[in-house]
Amino acid sequence: MLNNFKLGFIQLAIIFLPAIVSQNVSGQAWSTNLKKNQQQFVDLRFGMFIHFNMGTFQDEDWADPDASPALFNPTKLDCDQWAKAAKSANMSYGCLTAKHHSGFCIWDTKTTDYDVMSSPLKRDVVKEYVTAFRNNGLRVMLYYSILDTHHKLRPGKINKSHIEMVKEQITELFTQYGPIDALFIDGWDAPWARISYDEIPFQDIYLLVKSLQPDCLFMDLNAGKYPSDGLFYSDIKSYEQGAGQHISKEANRFPAMSCLPLQKRWFWKTNFPDTPVKDPVEMIENNVKPLNKAYCNFILNVAPNREGLIDANALEALKKMGSIWKNDGQVAKLSLDTGAPVISPNLAKFKPVNASWSNDSEIMDLANDDNFSTAWKSNPSVKQPWIEVDLERFQPFNTISIVETNTYLTDYQIEYYSLGQWKKIPLEQSRKRVKIHRFDQVWGSKVRISINKFTSPPEISEIGIYLEPR
Repeated sequence: MLNNFKLGFIQLAIIFLPAIVSQNVSGQAWSTNLKKNQQQFVDLRFGMFIHFNMGTFQDEDWADPDASPALFNPTKLDCDQWAKAAKSANMSYGCLTAKHHSGFCIWDTKTTDYDVMSSPLKRDVVKEYVTAFRNNGLRVMLYYSILDTHHKLRPGKINKSHIEMVKEQITELFTQYGPIDALFIDGWDAPWARISYDEIPFQDIYLLVKSLQPDCLFMDLNAGKYPSDGLFYSDIKSYEQGAGQHISKEANRFPAMSCLPLQKRWFWKTNFPDTPVKDPVEMIENNVKPLNKAYCNFILNVAPNREGLIDANALEALKKMGSIWKNDGQVAKLSLDTGAPVISPNLAKFKPVNASWSNDSEIMDLANDDNFSTAWKSNPSVKQPWIEVDLERFQPFNTISIVETNTYLTDYQIEYYSLGQWKKIPLEQSRKRVKIHRFDQVWGSKVRISINKFTSPPEISEIGIYLEPR
């Protein structure tokens, strides 16, 4: 009886909680300047990616995670040469691989001895890079890999010490090197890395970066998984052309980045000095110019050699680019207010689902399988389709996303099941393919989407339910 009394009291308190706690549904506090920062990123237009790490010294893009730090020995390291090379191409910024997938840190970190201070160089490369680029009037960005094979930070092996290491390393990078315009995150929720946003909590890392530098843009390079017309787990949409990720130059309305290497691969290879680089005219005409018009910044990787210098053929190509193109400032004013990106764990992922009739190959379980290439499709004979996610426990949430395969829904409602009854969530219906509804926090154990009108049998590829920080 005592347990039932306590449960009833808690449930009663929960009913009144939304009235006590005021929620800001317009978005998170750190997103106040998000659109301005996104616009500034797009307006930078053209930058230099710099893959320089242990892979430089192994002729491999995926370096041996057990390679000795003694291998890292750039005898003529000159970050000022890199910066002047970027300036010669009229680039606006650089982005350096502070840590790549093998886990070697090229800054003076206190988190591990697998770093540049244990190498023959014994110099903080990140510090020299940011100093040189700023001295040459260029913005600075950093690349950081979540996947870390040296420290065994990989799927199924992650523990609390790994998460603390990531947080400590990012704190070092964002407290010791001045303003960082953007952080490029790699190796997270990608098919080849398989580290989920739950194993290394995305929301925690995102909020850490924003707490240290609120204006820093957070960019996850895993763009291919998520729809091009929605911001999920990134402030900027990213497209790695070599991985088959191509932006729509006609339809894109989101702030974006597209990347390619100038040489054949990302890290320097022994044949680079004698191998032709990509055509500089093609880089400008087929990438910089059309991408800029599509709200997209183009970043071109230029890999320094084992001495720590950029090869002559790459220097010549960069100068050629600068002779035929210059940055004239803002080229495409962002017309779309994307709002804050979704950064929280998806409470609906892999939870039990029920729905109105569909064919077996298009069953309801495909609507929350964390795969945007599959979808639940209602049988054409169903006049009022519905789909329901069972959260398996009574819990709070304040955001729901619905991603269709096309814009078929014309009239729908969202309800949540709370304390024995279904309650409607007040919302402004969206005709976008990616619908993100933010509202005052509610508590419930189920969420149901009822579809009253549609132009074709509804197809929902993913449903997301989130408790966002506000």
